Amino acid sequence: MTGAAGRDLTGAPGRDLTGAAGGDRDGAPEGPAPRPGLAARQAELVAALVAGGPSPAGFAVGPLAAARAALLNKRAGEVARHWPLLAAGLGPAWLSTFVDWAAGRPTAGSLRDGWDLARTLRGRAALPPSGAEELAVREAALRYDGHTAPRPRRLPAVARVGGAIAVQVAGRVRLLRPAANVGGDAPDRAGSALWISD
Repeated sequence: MTGAAGRDLTGAPGRDLTGAAGGDRDGAPEGPAPRPGLAARQAELVAALVAGGPSPAGFAVGPLAAARAALLNKRAGEVARHWPLLAAGLGPAWLSTFVDWAAGRPTAGSLRDGWDLARTLRGRAALPPSGAEELAVREAALRYDGHTAPRPRRLPAVARVGGAIAVQVAGRVRLLRPAANVGGDAPDRAGSALWISD
């Protein structure tokens, strides 16, 4: 048992717990000095895996592509957990839509990635009605500028996305009108018309 200064409180003589005999103060031995350029190579690898950077020299293309695809699939699953109606509205096209959008973009976090994707799909008129409803609710509840983390709105707000209207008053959000399929090639695979009423 040791005290705050590393003294042996059990009374055992001759025991030095301060790390003075080598290693750092916690008693862990000192490791080898980092190799020069290792941090730069690690940064290149991370950029290649998650930000669409070029493949670093010395790495096999096949395994690197497989790791990149696995990370994109994992990221799509995390975004789908934060944006379930958007993912359900896209149905089987969710994974390919997300991977096409996310390839070459570093993650900003699951909530923000989904928000940015929903806004991109809205701009292309490809946002499914259930995704429009989810985006309207988020836009009414939170303020997000596309660069910084979303923040709760302090004042009442109204959001309109694809025909959906959401209102936030005193921190509570209500979807007043569900989105209608306003054309485009975004069918409502989530079936929100069946579970949202006026």
